[in-house]
This record gives sequence, C-alpha cells and structure tokens, in this order.
Amino acid sequence: MIEEGQIVLIRFPRTDLTQGKLRPAVVIRKLPGPYDDWLICMISTQIARAIGGFDEIISADDPDFGSSGLKTESVVRISRLAIVERRALSGAIGRIHSERLTRIRKILSDWITEK
Repeated sequence: MIEEGQIVLIRFPRTDLTQGKLRPAVVIRKLPGPYDDWLICMISTQIARAIGGFDEIISADDPDFGSSGLKTESVVRISRLAIVERRALSGAIGRIHSERLTRIRKILSDWITEK
C-alpha cells in the first residue's frame, strides 16, 4: 500500500517524456477522483543541482535519514514532479517525517500561489 510521505522507486519520466532511470521519489499526495493516481517528487544524489530555498536536502545527520531508505545525502527536487498511476510505483523503500512532507507541500503550495 502506498502512503503519502513514503519514498518509492519509479522509472521517473524525463521532461521530454522519455523513460528515465529507476530512482527514488517521495509520494506527496493522492489525487482526488476515482483513479489511483499520485503526485510524486523526484529524489536525486546530485546535490549541486538543488535549487536553494526550493528543493529539500536530506542529509545523513537528519532525523529521518535512517527511515528514508536512502543510501547517501540526497535532494528532493520539488521542481521535478510527476503524476503517476499506483502500479508504476515499484514499492516503498522508506519514508520521510511528516514535518518534512509538510514543509515540501508548503514550498510547493507557496510557489504555485505566488503572484
């Protein structure tokens, strides 16, 4: 069962819609409606590509690093979103704390509603 805040594996689509490589992603929220579709954010180890003040870095010394299932410091690329069917998600490897999920959602919400 997939839940919000879990880190899952998925072949994250590239922006040109070609299939990407298998990588972790954080589950942000289930979409409303009758379909089993989920909003997810890509996770990358390319820390240098993080957008300051926008993307979320998960460091080895963070309280939720151990439960994340990640092997090394990583960045939640909030700017790299996808909506996918549940069956595209290969399963959970871990999860982030609810405080981090709330922070990610707030950053995303603030950006969308910014004028």
